[in-house]
Parts: sequence; structure tokens; C-alpha cells
Amino acid sequence: LEGAQEQQYHSKIDLLIEETFQEMISLLVSKFVFVLEGVLSKLSRYDEGTFFSSILSFTVKAAAKYVDVPQPGMDLADTYITFVRQNQDILRDKVNEEMYIEHLFDRWYTTTIKVICVWLTDRMDLQLHLYQLKTLIKIVKKSYRDFRLQGVLEGTLNSKTYETVQTRLTVEEATASVSESGGLQGITMKDSDEEAEDVK
Repeated sequence: LEGAQEQQYHSKIDLLIEETFQEMISLLVSKFVFVLEGVLSKLSRYDEGTFFSSILSFTVKAAAKYVDVPQPGMDLADTYITFVRQNQDILRDKVNEEMYIEHLFDRWYTTTIKVICVWLTDRMDLQLHLYQLKTLIKIVKKSYRDFRLQGVLEGTLNSKTYETVQTRLTVEEATASVSESGGLQGITMKDSDEEAEDVK
């Protein structure tokens, strides 16, 4: 009788530990997604037809007649990528349970791609602004590579959601390369190992 109670007690403890791990993963992923949603919110300012986009397009076109107008840089993408990499390093350093880390990175990557996919789906009828496109391409490609380096499996990396995002960004890239005179300045969805890593 005592052995059966001990077995039941251990089963309850194991279940409690598992539930706690799942809750911790959910909380961490929600914090990381909150940051991504902030990035996407900033990108939303460039949506076709918004007041900010109209003002931006008008002032840039008007000013471009007289001076060389700088285009928005990649600071937003670079800052987000640095945030992801630093947090991946901190988690690798502080958490010793490999199974927990793998599950956390899987959920983090999957949720990141889902959030980007939803954001793009909400803009299905809009052509992305060049700045939105360049930023998203950089974030998606670097996220894919960074999470692959962290051990996320190919099946998770190349999910249907990722394929949807990749297809949309590739189509937008093709459209932009035809219509934009400045182009994407070397930023592309094409996978190339020779590509220069500008964020280490």
C-alpha cells in the first residue's frame, strides 16, 4: 500500500513539474511575441493608405526633387534580431534542461512565424511598403537561421505557415524589384550561404 501511494505521489509531482514547465514556456513566449508585435506595429505605420504612409510618400517624393532623401534603414530589423539572439544566448546559458530549451525554442519560432503570417494576411490586399518588405525579409531569414542553429528541427522550421510567409515575401520582393528604382539593396528571400552576415 505504501509503495502505491509513493508511486501516485511521484506521478503528481511529475505532472506538476510538467505543467509548471509548460506555463513558464507560455509566459516566456508571450513576452517574446510582445516585442515582435511592437516591431510589427511600427511597420504598420507604412501600410498603404494610412495617414502616415501618405505623408511619408508625399514628403519623400517632394523632397527627392531637391535633395537626396535617405530611406529608412534596417535599424528596426537589426534591433529585433539582436534581441532574439541575446535572449537565446541567455536561455542557453541559464537553463540546463535541454528538453525544456528545445521545446521553448520550438514554440518561440512557431509563434513568431504565426504572428508574422497573421500580420501579412491582414494586409493581403495591400502591397507592402519597401521598408516593411526589407524589414520582414531580414527578420524572417535571420530567425530561420538562428533557430536552426539552436536546434529547431527542419519539420518545425519549414512548416506550412513558414511556407506561406516565404511565398508572400517572395512575391512582394518580385513586385518591388520591378516597380522600385532603388530595389531591395541586396536583401532577398533567396537562401544563400554566401550572403554577408551584417548582424553578428
